[in-house]
Amino acid sequence: MLLDFEQPIAALEGKLREMQQLALDSQVDVSEAVTALEAKIKALKKETYANLTRWQRVQLSRHPERPYTLDYIEGMTDKFIELHGDRTVGDDKAMVGGFADLDGRSVMFIGQQKGRNTKQRQFRNFGMPNPEGYRKALRLMKLAEKFGKPIVTLIDTPGAFPGLEAEERGQGEAIARNLKEMFLLKVPVICVIIGEGASGGALGIAIGDRVLMLENTWYSVISPESCSSILWRSWDYKEQAAEALKLTATDMLAAKLVDGIVKEPLGGAHTAPDKMIDTLRKTLIKTLDELEALPADERISQRIDKFSAMGVVVE
Repeated sequence: MLLDFEQPIAALEGKLREMQQLALDSQVDVSEAVTALEAKIKALKKETYANLTRWQRVQLSRHPERPYTLDYIEGMTDKFIELHGDRTVGDDKAMVGGFADLDGRSVMFIGQQKGRNTKQRQFRNFGMPNPEGYRKALRLMKLAEKFGKPIVTLIDTPGAFPGLEAEERGQGEAIARNLKEMFLLKVPVICVIIGEGASGGALGIAIGDRVLMLENTWYSVISPESCSSILWRSWDYKEQAAEALKLTATDMLAAKLVDGIVKEPLGGAHTAPDKMIDTLRKTLIKTLDELEALPADERISQRIDKFSAMGVVVE
């Protein structure tokens, strides 16, 4: 799948393939031309991805070939044991979690899971959890706390499920309870936005000692399309809405709403998923080492102070 701004790069890559095929078919030495074209493609990629608009980064965050939560868990860890159910209503397939071995350390992983095709998307409810998903997540967090295991949450959702049945079962209460309980967890908590971070659906598992964002992700109270439909009564202004929302990783770091940005491979996480997974694995190991060196009371105090300091007050 090619995005609009990737078309010029794709055209040059097509020419490169043609040139390489010509060299094979005719035995003509075109190595200099190939090298020059490869350098041109690399330079164009660097220029393109260094100057993406906010809407273009939103598009990258939704790329269907990006690694999802289970891809990261399976790629970073060993012995993943998925745990199911909230012990009240059922097992929400949009929220996954369980213990896994990360570099010799037992860690509880929790995250929203999207699907690759239509059947999977329906099964995972497009990565939009119901209240039982957030209650399952909290149950797993409490289980991790009981056994003294750190928690890593991977956030990738267009929002909590907005259906009538979700509201009837207490969607708002479930998310609010997660916020309260996550502030007081005694074990280290790392939250990573790996794709879309929309509204309370994302925030419901995003209260942690460290909140990180991958380079081409977004985090906001509302999606650009929904913002556009409210302000302009049309989705046609989603690009202007994205600019106004200031929802990229760079924006969030500047506003001190997240603690760090994890670099993606040139072109986005989907271009080199193994490299992206390895980069995140190393980041998590380093961050867990830092957090586990702190006493639990100090971690909790810093966590509360960090979120309490967010926002701007003008008198």
